[in-house]
Amino acid sequence: MNKALRTPWTYVLFLLPVVVLYVLFFIYPMFAAFAKAFTKWNGIEPAQFNGLKNFKNALTDEKLWASVKNNGYFILFSVFVQVPIIVFFSLLISNVKKLKGLYKTAVFVPAVMSTAVIGILWSFIYEPDIGLFNLILTKLGFNPVMWLSDSSWAMFSILITNAWQWTGFYIVMVLAAILAIPKEINEAATVDGASSFRRATSITVPLIMPIISVVIMLSIAGAMKAADIVIVMTRGGPGGATDVMATYMIKYGITNIKYGYGNAIAVLIFVFTLILTVLYQLLLARRIERVEYS
Repeated sequence: MNKALRTPWTYVLFLLPVVVLYVLFFIYPMFAAFAKAFTKWNGIEPAQFNGLKNFKNALTDEKLWASVKNNGYFILFSVFVQVPIIVFFSLLISNVKKLKGLYKTAVFVPAVMSTAVIGILWSFIYEPDIGLFNLILTKLGFNPVMWLSDSSWAMFSILITNAWQWTGFYIVMVLAAILAIPKEINEAATVDGASSFRRATSITVPLIMPIISVVIMLSIAGAMKAADIVIVMTRGGPGGATDVMATYMIKYGITNIKYGYGNAIAVLIFVFTLILTVLYQLLLARRIERVEYS
């Protein structure tokens, strides 16, 4: 057995199936998408090379830029609203003395639920006549709101639903980082007379900044590929008001049978996501020092 483990070919044999699957389902489709992005193709007839025409059309397409703006809303909401909520509830749960496991499980449940189920569930909550939110508004004397059919509210409604689904997942990540902080640090601060708020802001949050940075980066990447929750709840409506880049790509790539143009949009999504993550790493993430506990 030891002799087999010392042979490099043993490791190659174990890695080969993974590498084959990775190339087959990730590398090949990615390069195929890049190649088709420079063609006019309807999925049936042979693809015709048309140079940069698809990209030129995409970059001058007002509807595409409207969907890019909606992706921006996803990013802004995730970073400036969702992340502070994640940190707040993580700090709250970390200080719970009893039933901590129950709270962790409860907040994590939405993350393991199907997006289709969550979309349908929240569609009932947003329902104009019998939805929970409108029932509350009516009881308070306000007029009902068309949450998903009014372009002024539809995007905000989807952002709330998306945040509800993924907040618990990130809370568990941040909570794990908080619980990994040596107890002696907080105990020493308590002896010195530091309040709970002071310990949270001056000790806990600075020590978990690396994991918060990861959460922000994952939120940005997730915001750029958001599609399923939009498709389930509004299908990009009303009038394209909730379309994001991925749903707009699906409309052109599948519904309108313009696969070349759809692949061009897919490439743009990849490029925009790459630019955002690289900028975040260069401008912000690298400033966060590596945490070492002494």
